[in-house]
Amino acid sequence: MALRCVRLCSRHTNIGLAVCGYSTLSRTSGTQEKSSPVFQYVGQHRKPTHRVFVWGFSLTGALGIPSFVVPDSGRKKPRKSQLTPYRLETEAEQISSAACGYGFTLIASSTKDVSKLWGMGLNRDSQLGFQRTQHSRHQSYAYVLEPSLVALPLKEPQLTRVLQVSCGRAHSLILTDREGVFSMGNNAYGQCGRPIVADEVYSGSHIIHNLDGFGSSGIKQVACGQDHSLFLTDTGKVFACGWGADGQTGLGHHKASSIPVEVGGELAGVEVQQVSSYGDCSLAVSSEGQLYGWGNSEYRQLASVTEDTQINSPRRLPLMGCGKLLQAACGGTQVAVLNDKGEVFVWGYGILGKGPNLSESSIPEMIPPSLFGRSEFSPSVTVTKISCGLNQFAAITDRGELFVWGKNVRGCLGIGKKDDQYFPWRVTVPGQVVDVACGVDHMVALAKSLL
Repeated sequence: MALRCVRLCSRHTNIGLAVCGYSTLSRTSGTQEKSSPVFQYVGQHRKPTHRVFVWGFSLTGALGIPSFVVPDSGRKKPRKSQLTPYRLETEAEQISSAACGYGFTLIASSTKDVSKLWGMGLNRDSQLGFQRTQHSRHQSYAYVLEPSLVALPLKEPQLTRVLQVSCGRAHSLILTDREGVFSMGNNAYGQCGRPIVADEVYSGSHIIHNLDGFGSSGIKQVACGQDHSLFLTDTGKVFACGWGADGQTGLGHHKASSIPVEVGGELAGVEVQQVSSYGDCSLAVSSEGQLYGWGNSEYRQLASVTEDTQINSPRRLPLMGCGKLLQAACGGTQVAVLNDKGEVFVWGYGILGKGPNLSESSIPEMIPPSLFGRSEFSPSVTVTKISCGLNQFAAITDRGELFVWGKNVRGCLGIGKKDDQYFPWRVTVPGQVVDVACGVDHMVALAKSLL
């Protein structure tokens, strides 16, 4: 088992807009000194700095903090879980996309620098690419404990930008603006979009596959399920490949598919604006605000159209009272949708966010907007983005505040304790949160901070 551990200068920064200290001021009389507070404020022309915060289970290396796994001289024991947001030091000036897999993390920069993609965490199936060890150029690290560069085989590295990353159980997808989609990691079911090779060894693999064949359309979003992949084109079409035993590819069968094929069924002719998956259920939101679903329905995710536990072809889900939808988030057993009024609805099985008495629902349940900060003093607060991990939810408001709820596996909620959270709870992140990625037992947030 190989570990990649290089000394990092990591520190936990948790500061607000004003820094308060105390200085000793002498009175003019000179008879007595008085301690008075001194406040230092950020200048009005200061531009926000992009920060990355991580929390949750650390021993896989997915948080990118080596000293948590291999204690330094100041700490005697490993820190198994980081229960609050911890600032991650990165080489990139601006991280624009992050994704959490099953024990690993990808972060990407959209700049034109040659360095565009970094990985950390579990790498047994080369889901972080080939990470050459210090001892042998032929051996790859099985665990990567700090953000390490992933070398993409780009034809024009100075011109190509990485737009988005997505992670599954043991595979990764990287979307670029000029050179299509790259995939790496486990391809046992064709989830990387290349031919399945019997008895292929994924550990120490150099293969990073380029998927560029989607007709005349480009790809604008990628989404990894557990062992399948979804691709959304510029024209609103959905393609899928990978494991299909639960119908999660939506291709009308239950077989594995190694070639991305256009998803039909009731999605035929529909313009899709967003896709989502993390387990074995898949969702798509149309440009008209309708929701379509397929795959696993064992936990009532698709109960509005079927009593079966599987659907292998997309169906439109008739959601009553939800309005026009903008986003959907699909976890292992639970579903959330966001409408154009900034309201969040949930259903499925697990901790859904409306208290301990609601653990299963086949119909959408609206989470009261007051739980996201709406009040008579802030009547216009709305949720602008939602995300789902395997057993937890996350929501970002228009004020840049992050709320989480669900199973707090190994401290993945970042709320300072290990207890499960039955209602949305605000995570203390220094700065305005602009994006969040949820995994199995860890999370990553991208924020803009003035300090």
